[in-house]
Amino acid sequence: MEFFISQVLSGISLGGQYALIAIGYTMVYGILRLINFAHGDVFMVAGLFMIYLSSSLPVFVSVPLVIILTVALGFIIERAAYKPLRSAPRMSVMISAIGVSYLLQNLALYATGGQPKTYTTIPFISKTIKILGAPTRIVTVITPVLVIVLIVILTLLINHTKIGIAMRAVAKDFETSQLMGVKINSVISITFIIGSFLAAVGSLLYFTNYPTVVPLSGAMPGLKAFVAAVFGGIGSVPGAVIGAFIIGICETLIKGTDFSVFSDAFTVALLIVILGVKPTGMCGEKVTEKV
Repeated sequence: MEFFISQVLSGISLGGQYALIAIGYTMVYGILRLINFAHGDVFMVAGLFMIYLSSSLPVFVSVPLVIILTVALGFIIERAAYKPLRSAPRMSVMISAIGVSYLLQNLALYATGGQPKTYTTIPFISKTIKILGAPTRIVTVITPVLVIVLIVILTLLINHTKIGIAMRAVAKDFETSQLMGVKINSVISITFIIGSFLAAVGSLLYFTNYPTVVPLSGAMPGLKAFVAAVFGGIGSVPGAVIGAFIIGICETLIKGTDFSVFSDAFTVALLIVILGVKPTGMCGEKVTEKV
């Protein structure tokens, strides 16, 4: 029983971390109709930022610096790789996104020399506690609470602020919003900033539990977060969060069985099933395109 409780708690925590990454995918897609393939690598770079900064600075200084640098990275990527292609075909933008992903991976390979780096121990959240007799880390308990708080703040931002109204307008009709005077570039930049901020927070939580960072550390979490976004209905923030928690819990429970080797394959299989049965996801809306 204790083992089952431990697995469920770990699954909820992992799902929350996937949710923070998935929101970045779903927000960018909602506005630009673009899958930002570099988003998982931004998550990985945030982990490396923490390792290198904490080697010479106190942890309480390194954490906010990691978030600031990751946000700056997301902003630079949008301005350098996506903004010049605003009126280009979607295929060109997708190729640019893949190029940025490989660039970040190779820069990380150069910086680390291809050697795995051990993540910094963050005081307090790395401590072990017992819940219903099951040992778990404090980060496991903090993650779902923090995710809920961030989602509430993000929901309030989207529904009750000027920039949030602009985001919803651009997501609904990009061209009309532009004609009505909405500052498209500012809205898109803020979307990338929010996504990068959440990816940075997600990396702090994720690498506390999985404390090894390599250049490909963002690939699998990024893929699973993307599947979560598709599962929930890409473009829907609540859907991405629900999908992430489901995937996190299922993955952790599978790892606790004799079929643990198939835990990653489960995510890909789930994506195939979703696209075949309900391509718009749980919370996705059917879109009719005019020809």
